[in-house]
Amino acid sequence: MDVILLERVDKLGNIGDVVSVKNGYGRNFLLPQNKALLANAANKARFEAEREHIEARNAAAREEARKSGEELDGVSYVLIRQSGDTGILYGSVSARDIAAAAAEAGHPILRSQIEINNPLKTIGLHKVTARLHAEVQIEININIARSEDEAERQAAGENVIEAALEADKAEADAQAEEMAQAAREAAAERGDADEEV
Repeated sequence: MDVILLERVDKLGNIGDVVSVKNGYGRNFLLPQNKALLANAANKARFEAEREHIEARNAAAREEARKSGEELDGVSYVLIRQSGDTGILYGSVSARDIAAAAAEAGHPILRSQIEINNPLKTIGLHKVTARLHAEVQIEININIARSEDEAERQAAGENVIEAALEADKAEADAQAEEMAQAAREAAAERGDADEEV
């Protein structure tokens, strides 16, 4: 299927390009979302007649996305989730969760604008790309933690999982030392009791 692009599409082309795409991609994505027109004589003539209007509309949308992107670029969202001791989440964080966190913070990022290949499944700081327009992309920070306190510590640069593991190890070492000391004291008491008999 040949189509005329009405906006820039990644890995496909720019406005006005006539490209060949698979039928399903054209029918199910490009045409319903008004990203392209079928490449026939009538649509080619229509596109040429409306080219300036289409390019002006795209430039206005790009400029609006650039302005909102300037204030959103580098913004951080905190998501509180449950996880195991090793930092692996019991669930995962998807584009839908990130869009919901952005909406809650008053930022208009759609789920479809967030580019995330696989859901996030670990505690920590993650960088995610959001494409606000075909030509405007920003990077946002996702801070996944088990509590607000933990999120603040992560934002300050602390690796909370390593810190928790080190604290657990130190506690286990202290308990082992206490048990060894108690065993030595018990052995010493038995030794004193043996000498008295």
